[in-house]
Amino acid sequence: MKASKVVQKGIFYLVIFSLIVSCIAISTTAANAGKLGDINSDGSINSTDVSILKRHILRQNILTGTAYSNADTDGDGNVTSIDLSYLKRYVLRLISSFPGEIPNPTPSPTPTPSNNLNIPWDWAGIIGTGQSLSVGTTPILSSTQPYNNLKLSLGNLRVPPYDANSSELKLVPLTEPIRNLAMGFPSAYPGNLYGETPHTAMANQITAMVKAAGGNDYISVHTVVGESGQGMSVIKKGATDTGNTGRAYAASIFEVTAINRLAKASGKTYGVGGIILTHGETDCGNPNYENELRQLWSDYNRDIKAITGQTQNIPMFVVQQHSYPSTGTSASTLAQWKAGVDYPGDIICIGPNYQRYFGGDNVHLTSAGYQHLGEKYGQVYYEKVVLGKDWKPLQPIKATKNGRTITVDFHVPVPPLVWIIHSRHRTKAP
Repeated sequence: MKASKVVQKGIFYLVIFSLIVSCIAISTTAANAGKLGDINSDGSINSTDVSILKRHILRQNILTGTAYSNADTDGDGNVTSIDLSYLKRYVLRLISSFPGEIPNPTPSPTPTPSNNLNIPWDWAGIIGTGQSLSVGTTPILSSTQPYNNLKLSLGNLRVPPYDANSSELKLVPLTEPIRNLAMGFPSAYPGNLYGETPHTAMANQITAMVKAAGGNDYISVHTVVGESGQGMSVIKKGATDTGNTGRAYAASIFEVTAINRLAKASGKTYGVGGIILTHGETDCGNPNYENELRQLWSDYNRDIKAITGQTQNIPMFVVQQHSYPSTGTSASTLAQWKAGVDYPGDIICIGPNYQRYFGGDNVHLTSAGYQHLGEKYGQVYYEKVVLGKDWKPLQPIKATKNGRTITVDFHVPVPPLVWIIHSRHRTKAP
């Protein structure tokens, strides 16, 4: 009988203990389930949540229930690319909370303004040129503008001819698509676009980083003139306008002239902060590509400075193409890196492009890939133009040989440099 009572007591306490543990587990799960940004409710907010949200926006895996609620980082009841932007900034530690969170009774400290931010104009122009990877794809993701970044609207103006004084021209919030999409191929400005470009993501990345550093704002005005499938001979100064190609450079100068006029009319200062060149596939066999890059940089600097009156040089940011040729070595890919070495400060190679999200042809990016590229352009632009740093990509700077040992020194923009060794049986980071 006593043994029976002992067993009963043991069972009773075991049940009570189980209930307590269950309550703790339920409370923990509930806390995680209601945490903004923690889309998979694993207790952490990291790149996994970013990937899940990207798949939702691309309609590859639709979120529901708690996952959907946790993804609504701005708290407006909808899950959009703006929520993705906030989530990325949180993971990058650019922000410490989400707009959709209940305000903390203790206000967050205001960032201390940095004296190192180079913001010489109210509006900073950014020109995007190149070939297909500069003019985007569908679906459109960046359909709203969370900051004050701008683009030029042509209204009902037909171009060419390029009338920079037309009353149809005005500045509007920067969203994708930049203009109406192309109806065929090849297609020149203004019908040169095919969807989501890197520009809105780039602009928002720059603004977010400036604000995180204590800056008041950074407004960039974007011009997108690239032409799909066209080499340097078509996007350079003096290219022949065939009706379907050859307008990229002339359109750049037209937009800079128009924006400069609109800035003055609005009492704003304006200068061009950078040029981004997403290009090189067509010129993969061009042995003179580096010289042509330098000439394009030189032409833009001379002609734009004459319009804006700025003395500040305009750096050109270049990403290395990797798609062509399918075998062998690409002359343009090597030239894109070497130009950054030979012309430091003027031409900046932001690194390779192969690690981004590509479509089925492994040549063109997905919409999320264009956003990723834009964010990288924005990060490097911020380092170079806003902070004035001598930014360089991960690259070798010296090699020495001692007997059977070769030592290679690297410039590492974000240390430490970690080598991942792959083998049939293991992967390790020494």
